[in-house]
Amino acid sequence: MEKRKIALDVGDKRIGVAVSDLLGITAQGYGVIERVGIRKDCDKIMDIIVKEDCDTVVIGLNKRLDGQDTIQTEKVYEFKTMLENKMRSNKMQHIPIVFQDERLSTVEAEKVLISGNVRREKRKTVIDMQAAIIIMQRYLDSR
Repeated sequence: MEKRKIALDVGDKRIGVAVSDLLGITAQGYGVIERVGIRKDCDKIMDIIVKEDCDTVVIGLNKRLDGQDTIQTEKVYEFKTMLENKMRSNKMQHIPIVFQDERLSTVEAEKVLISGNVRREKRKTVIDMQAAIIIMQRYLDSR
């Protein structure tokens, strides 16, 4: 049996989190982490990795439609580096961290939530998790 994978939609204020099922077929929402600082945020991610017994970390990488990096892309690279360093110091370096193209995932997430009649106030709180679900599902489908 496979292990779960974890997907992250890293934003400035929140990190959306999704996990795969044990068969590696479907993505499920896990929650949203309110950002407090990159080190503490990474600690929370590592806690989930251990709790859910994940063997891969998938981070959404947001690029422009033409493939160029954005300011957010640079922040995601920095987040990945910090997470790798913290994982290494916690003997978790065997767990790969991979990028998944996340272009338009937030737009797609909003459409899903709107079509599900989720009110605007509620959408703000779950859109990051929904984007993480889309990132995870794209990763799973591409394998």
